[in-house]
Amino acid sequence: MERVSRAASQQASGGSKVGRGARWRSSVRRVVTVAATVIGFAALTVGALPGAADASAGPAALSAPAVSSVAAGYGHTCAIRADDTLWCWGSNYSGELGDGTTTNRTSPVRVGDAATWASIDAGTSYTCAIRTDGTLWCWGSNFRGQLGDGTTTKRTAPVRVGSATTWAGVSAGDSHTCATRTDGTLWCWGFNRFAQLGIGTDPYYATAPVQVGTATTWASVTTGFAHTCAVRTDGTLWCWGNNTDGQLGVGDLSYRATPAQVGTATTWTGVAAGYAFACAVRAEGTLWCWGENGYGQLGVSGTHQTAPIRVGAATTWSGVGAGFDTACALRTDGTLWCWGNNSAGQLDDGTTTHRYAPTRIGTAATWTNDFAAGYHICAYRADGSLRCWGNNANGQLGDTTTRLAR
Repeated sequence: MERVSRAASQQASGGSKVGRGARWRSSVRRVVTVAATVIGFAALTVGALPGAADASAGPAALSAPAVSSVAAGYGHTCAIRADDTLWCWGSNYSGELGDGTTTNRTSPVRVGDAATWASIDAGTSYTCAIRTDGTLWCWGSNFRGQLGDGTTTKRTAPVRVGSATTWAGVSAGDSHTCATRTDGTLWCWGFNRFAQLGIGTDPYYATAPVQVGTATTWASVTTGFAHTCAVRTDGTLWCWGNNTDGQLGVGDLSYRATPAQVGTATTWTGVAAGYAFACAVRAEGTLWCWGENGYGQLGVSGTHQTAPIRVGAATTWSGVGAGFDTACALRTDGTLWCWGNNSAGQLDDGTTTHRYAPTRIGTAATWTNDFAAGYHICAYRADGSLRCWGNNANGQLGDTTTRLAR
């Protein structure tokens, strides 16, 4: 459940700390600080916004201050503004909004009073974020220890994960979390029933970060429902955990308890994990997917794939994101394309028909690599505007309603 851009992964592989974490999408997200007009961000301004758009009309924009990063869970959304404040909205059953309550919000509410948030990622019903001082914080559902605070207690406000101040990127899955540090080490915690932590099958779950092997060359990581994938600084791709649908891309359906290399390519620049599939981009701009394909989430026709299969013939893909059974990707010409599950209109094509090939989102050619995909999708344009569409049952579009937008 991640979004990754080639630029972000290349920066990470160069050893520098990247400031934005991705949502179901690499956990490394770049910082963008731009003036914005934002859909559903009314709570970030004082008083009512003029010209509020009808959500049923599809993606639209409202006037509001700049936003610099976005993450989408199952029914909630979070974003970091250009002033480094953090805001969340949508479902809050498990406290995933971090506002100290379990009350759903149809418009953004601020998370605490800190103004030092650097990156954000949303799991199914929890959220994790990194601050500019390199500390890591999580909140929401914690049934399997996915918050990493040493307990299984649900948290309605951010709690710090350990004492490290060198966290570089984080990825939140369904009930397990993985993160990289600036020294290139990789750490995972939470549910481990399918060995998705990459440390073997024991323990059943871990309530605090556990290092994955001894390598110090991890560039980015992404977490799906019960599998994990990561890219190293040498351009190799590795996956582990559940593999019942071929989501590890290793050519078979057997799970892996520790990282297993995907093929022999050394040009992978980023990978994004969905529920039981994954997609990745290579340095030459090609796009590849593998795993379960019941909704067309691999971007090709046919059944599941146990090894990476190329999506179309384009060589201009610059970033990809995956969430649940939907995927989106950006091309270098600024066009955004999505495919797979469309049950909530998240492909923005005016239907609820699932798509087995990339479908262009509107006519705009100004989308950026900062987007989050799932049952609802949020994405930024070059002018800094944030657009959201798809499922809105819990107010996760942030437009003060619970009406579907497609």
